[in-house]
Amino acid sequence: MSFPVQANGSSRAVPTSEASFFWRKLSEHRTALWRLASIGLFFLVWEIAGRIPISYAFPTFLETLRAFVTMTLDGSFVAAYAETLQPLVIGIAISAFIGIGLGIVMGLSRFAEWLVAPVFIVLQAAPMAALIPLITFVYGIGLVSKTLAVIMLALPVIVLNGYKAVRNANPSLVAMCYSFQGNLWQRITKIIIPDASPVIFAGLRLGLAAGFIGVILAELLITPTGIGDLITYHRSVANYAEMYAAVVSIILVSTLTLAALEAFELRVLRPEKRKS
Repeated sequence: MSFPVQANGSSRAVPTSEASFFWRKLSEHRTALWRLASIGLFFLVWEIAGRIPISYAFPTFLETLRAFVTMTLDGSFVAAYAETLQPLVIGIAISAFIGIGLGIVMGLSRFAEWLVAPVFIVLQAAPMAALIPLITFVYGIGLVSKTLAVIMLALPVIVLNGYKAVRNANPSLVAMCYSFQGNLWQRITKIIIPDASPVIFAGLRLGLAAGFIGVILAELLITPTGIGDLITYHRSVANYAEMYAAVVSIILVSTLTLAALEAFELRVLRPEKRKS
């Protein structure tokens, strides 16, 4: 075994265990490091674009970050989301309850599919920004109209995903349950719903994301309240850093909520998919 020779002519073994351990750990977290690098690159490009500037209404990343911290500390975000989350939570709860139930019924019954599916396909394709004024005309500018805006965006996604999940349940598992003389209720509760749960939860996550879009559209188009009021107000007085900070807060809250829902699914309903 040869050792590296130093300038004074002596030779000794260079410890490599620490270096190999470092590179091994680095390779294990390669995906996370690439994600952090891409986020950092995005923030850098944002800062450069704001300093050029590409528009007088486009603040730098550091200005937006300062505004975000200030609005967090002074309670602006807390007060805004206390209003925004109310129609969102009510709308998503109603959409999940009705949507999963209808999706299961449509997946099990061809007649229910023929009767109900076209309605939700049309709702999913309809331009929501054009329908919100009609909701306002019928139900006014209160909580009901905002909740309906959330439901109209979230419900079709949840229903159609649940319907497809149940309809495409593993036929081998269904046949096995039937061969063991399982009744209809057992086939639904023990085989079909557990097998369809990943796609049903994917529909819930997509419905939640659509619900966030619906509640923000409602607050911008129906009446400025909550986080929509922050965006509208700061845009009107040309506080663009604060306006962008409010938009960033929406992205953060929706992303964290979707991540929490996915973590709940993996931990409670799909432990076999849990990361070790």
